[in-house]
Amino acid sequence: MGSANIMLFVGLVVAAIAMYLFVSSLLANNSDKQQLSWANNNEPVKSKSSIINFSRPLVHQFTLQYALRIKSFEYRKKVKKIIMTAGLSRELNEDEFIGLQFLWGILFPVMLFVMNFALQMGFHPLILVFISLIGYKLPEIHASGEKKRRELSVRIDMPFFVDLLALSVEAGLDFFSAIQKIVDKSRGSDSVLSEELSIVLQEIQIGSSKQQALKDMAERLDMSEMTSFVAVLIDAEQSGASIAQVLKDQSIQMRLERFVRAEKAGARASQAILVPLMLFILPAVFVMVFGPVAISFISGDK
Repeated sequence: MGSANIMLFVGLVVAAIAMYLFVSSLLANNSDKQQLSWANNNEPVKSKSSIINFSRPLVHQFTLQYALRIKSFEYRKKVKKIIMTAGLSRELNEDEFIGLQFLWGILFPVMLFVMNFALQMGFHPLILVFISLIGYKLPEIHASGEKKRRELSVRIDMPFFVDLLALSVEAGLDFFSAIQKIVDKSRGSDSVLSEELSIVLQEIQIGSSKQQALKDMAERLDMSEMTSFVAVLIDAEQSGASIAQVLKDQSIQMRLERFVRAEKAGARASQAILVPLMLFILPAVFVMVFGPVAISFISGDK
């Protein structure tokens, strides 16, 4: 009986806190919306994730005002890098990202706890703790998936784009005019590399230096291949080496690296297939081969 009274008291306290947060959010003014700072000074574009599109109004209504109170420079720097490398800068900013963590990692589990207590749903408290941890990590999981998708797209397109750049430079265009030509040709496609090169050209047009624009692209993609490619280009431009020859060498190296990655992936696949082979295929073969013999032996047939 004592534990039941304790659970009742805890449930009432949590319900009171939830009601306070709900009422304070309803009575809050719209000043939080003006505090959202977007890198491009525009409204956020519609996200490809239905979860983010569903969560954004809830974040603005309930958790954004608390996310704005997080002032840790290191944490915000980490969140900014996660958003940037995932290509979500036009969909989310730091405040909304933190608000999503609060929504799914704190507010949703608290509401689930209250419903579990009030409706006697029977969820174990450890399940609620697990849901809270997963909910808090949900924005990072989404960003990590987007980052992997972007890296795969860039690795597929990069040798082809570098070949086109080399041909264009050999035909007489300068490097950034060649980039402009390729971006125009690939407009409308779902190419991450084309989009990033387009951003490079936009930054140069608004006054950024060519070297800094390329370094910013390498930082946004956060890939060793792109970092080394940009470093080689900048070094060739500073030393006066032939850009066309550098591009040809880089294209050959990228195709070789892609071939090596394919070989490693094939080797990992051959090792991974041993597990289902030992667990499922070999037992079935043994049953088919030795099953009739065992049945004949048991039944006494000669």
